[in-house]
Amino acid sequence: MRKSKNKVHGWFVLAACLGLLVISCATKPEAYKNIDNAVFRNEFELGIEAIKKGQEQKRPIYRDNNAISLYLDKGLLEHYAGRYADSSQSLQEAERLIEDAFTKSVTANIASYIANDNTKEYPGEDFEDIYINIFNALNYYNNGNIEGALVEIRKLTWTNGKLDMLGRKYDGVKASAGEYMLEQLKKIGISLNPQLPQGDPVNFSSSALAHYLGALFYLGEGNTDSARIEFNLVEEAFTANPNVYYHPFPVSVAAVRNVPDGKVRLNVIAFTGFGPTKEEGKFDSFFPFFSSSILWSTQFKLPKLVKRPSRIDRIEILINGETFNLELIEDMGAVVTETYNARFGSLFFKTYIRTMLKYAAVDVAAMVATDQLGDLAGMASAAAGKATADASESADIRMSRYFPDKAYIGGINLEPGNYDAVIHFYAGNTIIAKEERNVTVRQNGLNLLEAINLK
Repeated sequence: MRKSKNKVHGWFVLAACLGLLVISCATKPEAYKNIDNAVFRNEFELGIEAIKKGQEQKRPIYRDNNAISLYLDKGLLEHYAGRYADSSQSLQEAERLIEDAFTKSVTANIASYIANDNTKEYPGEDFEDIYINIFNALNYYNNGNIEGALVEIRKLTWTNGKLDMLGRKYDGVKASAGEYMLEQLKKIGISLNPQLPQGDPVNFSSSALAHYLGALFYLGEGNTDSARIEFNLVEEAFTANPNVYYHPFPVSVAAVRNVPDGKVRLNVIAFTGFGPTKEEGKFDSFFPFFSSSILWSTQFKLPKLVKRPSRIDRIEILINGETFNLELIEDMGAVVTETYNARFGSLFFKTYIRTMLKYAAVDVAAMVATDQLGDLAGMASAAAGKATADASESADIRMSRYFPDKAYIGGINLEPGNYDAVIHFYAGNTIIAKEERNVTVRQNGLNLLEAINLK
């Protein structure tokens, strides 16, 4: 029995020591300062150039294991700058890498529970995988390819599409490797605290924004029956996802379907604000099952979402002597929060196991030191080991930084022709940004004007 227990202890020492050797040097948020400043000023070409220069440095802003964030950020800024073909290429590469990362995660082994998350390839967040297709659909539309735009929307909305699969993605989140690790920990008296965060179910199953764009694209093709179905699904999305759609249903959705004879519809979509970002959060826990009391208290370092509030709270369009306000259709920041909460349980589970493995190794070493050199040596060993274990952990705060926070829609019925449009972005009663655009409104096809201001 003693030999078997020592064997288990020896395995934990080896596993935890391997984890201690892998200490991450993650990119700090201040490294993105030049890109952030350019994007905040709507100088998207300068933001793209800042990304390029950042990647040419000796220590690139986006490391090799953070390629998904690189292609997402680059693709979004290319979209905002009107470089739609380049944006499609970047976003498609990000989508491919996210698919590869998910495939690898399905076959994750024990090693994935030992190494700090920062040392591994960033797998992407669920909201990133969803909104890739939204912006790529807009890329295709702006390049005159409505069928390509619909393909992107269908990736989200069809049965067994991304949104349909999202609710089932985290079923059985404690994969076999994780269960095996727990069983090994239980052999030495360590078990999972049931009071610790387990992650919330995903309460986001349908995107009103995706269905709305799908309806517009179908109308652009002349497929009114499919458009009708998509419009109905916009309403269902509001009903099914109250955490995200807490705001009034946009009246402009119905207006798209009721254009007077002799008129055509100019639809407007606008994106504002920076979506949430991640910062390192600390979560206290208690490990009373270790021999050394020095190891009883610990802090898990895990990413937490932090909002980046936009100053913009109203968007007004002036065209042909008429003014109208856009309406909120999707709080994209709320989608970020809703989808991240489900993955948080998996992150916490792995961090909990990894920390216990390291502490178990430290505890064994402290007991050996106590047996051989006395209590003071054991305490010193435990304290030094705990400090090393804690220093080897850092929260993985990688994510795309330039998805918008909110999406607004609206429109106006006009006669075909050319118009000058003025877009005012308000903070309270103050206009903080203004865009002037020339718009051609066509008799046939879809007329969709896109505006972006991330202040």
